[in-house]
Amino acid sequence: MKTQVLFIQGGGSGAHQEDAALVGSLRRELGTSYDVLYPQMPHEDSPDYQAWKLQIRKELEGLQGEIILIGHSVGGYILLKYLSKEKQPDTSIVGLCIIAAPYPSGDENWEFEGFALPKDFGAKLPANAEIFLYHSHDDQIVPFAHVLLYANALSKATVRETNGGHQLNNNLVMVAEDIKGL
Repeated sequence: MKTQVLFIQGGGSGAHQEDAALVGSLRRELGTSYDVLYPQMPHEDSPDYQAWKLQIRKELEGLQGEIILIGHSVGGYILLKYLSKEKQPDTSIVGLCIIAAPYPSGDENWEFEGFALPKDFGAKLPANAEIFLYHSHDDQIVPFAHVLLYANALSKATVRETNGGHQLNNNLVMVAEDIKGL
């Protein structure tokens, strides 16, 4: 059975189409041993946790075997919120890759009503999942400092500092290498 990878897109108008280049890079780098799933999230132009959590649950319920979850930008934040708040289906999540995700506190430019993670969210994530955090120094959408806030909250996470802006130059070689190492 192929290892299944679920990629949760970022938010904003046209985000699914824009993140398709990231998914294309990931598929090329991982090859045929992995099945990379890329659902379109509802209301991408104004991401809503309630709507996205239903789609994430639906996607997870259809997966079997070892699973790797990837979230880009707001999709990474919502994925972390989902995993730390909701009851999980019977799956084996072995990897969690969060790319350029905004952190919901510590930066007044990113503090919005409802934009929060549960207290001690890191302790509520799947216990056996290796966690990787990726962020570019030259990200002009989500400041690099956000990955440091996540690293502080997720002490067992591996931080990968990159370049290539918010979209990592549409190159997920580093993510694919980490996934292959799981």
